[in-house]
Amino acid sequence: MDLNQLRSFVTVAQFGHLTRAAETLHLSQPALSGHIKALEEQFGVTLFERSSTGMTLTPSGRRLLGEATQIIDAVVHLQHSAQELRGEPTGNLKLGTVLEPSVLRVGDLLLRARDRYPQIEIELNQVMSSEGLARLRGGTLDASFYFGDPPESDLACIPLRDIVYRVAMPAAWAGELLDAPWETIALRPWIVAPEPSTHRRLVMALFHKPEPQPERIIEADNESVINNLVESGVGISLVRDEIVSHSVGTDHSVIWPGSQVTTKLWLVYATDRETDPLVAALVDVLREVWHAEGA
Repeated sequence: MDLNQLRSFVTVAQFGHLTRAAETLHLSQPALSGHIKALEEQFGVTLFERSSTGMTLTPSGRRLLGEATQIIDAVVHLQHSAQELRGEPTGNLKLGTVLEPSVLRVGDLLLRARDRYPQIEIELNQVMSSEGLARLRGGTLDASFYFGDPPESDLACIPLRDIVYRVAMPAAWAGELLDAPWETIALRPWIVAPEPSTHRRLVMALFHKPEPQPERIIEADNESVINNLVESGVGISLVRDEIVSHSVGTDHSVIWPGSQVTTKLWLVYATDRETDPLVAALVDVLREVWHAEGA
């Protein structure tokens, strides 16, 4: 048994599925399955019930999950204590990014971090917002940018700015739909990010029952792809204000004036890591870069 096997156990338990857990841990599925099998052999118990829909903890697995999590937390705490003894923060910090670097001010953040904390290497990981939260909880990210509603209390969040999304449609549809009521807009094809993304939740929140739900959904996991599909006449979507403004300016799309959605951009990290020297250093630089109220 080693720490990587325990991380695999905890991550599979969180996702309930080998594929998503393997992607989060950057492992192949056979390697991840090997970790679980090795633990089950060493413990002499079955940790998961396997089915066509995923992995479910057995009663034994549920009892051992809490202790496995405590062991991982204890090792992380030991590493933090060693860093504090060395004085200057040292190590590799994995930071999740969800939008373009210019929106997140990542360039300025990296430059200032390098000058102030030269012993810290910041590794950027492009993620969807929901994936960022899962990886924070799984321990494969140290901090992440995130947009959406404030996460649960196990994660600390620093507010950075509002993000506005507008209902965008192909320019060719303007004559028919620009002044149309919501009921008509709702029945057109909609382009959304996959579950469980923040973008999808924002789109689906527009569809309040008993109003019609979207009859046809086209999935795309990237904002630029979503915008391109709107411009190409595939469907309607929520598009971030900075992106749709450029698209409207080049006559590729139009904004339906009946609705817009505002959400919040955050930096998020585990609350039990607030005193972690690496996270504290990142937050220190972030406050200077953003000059954000409350940041």
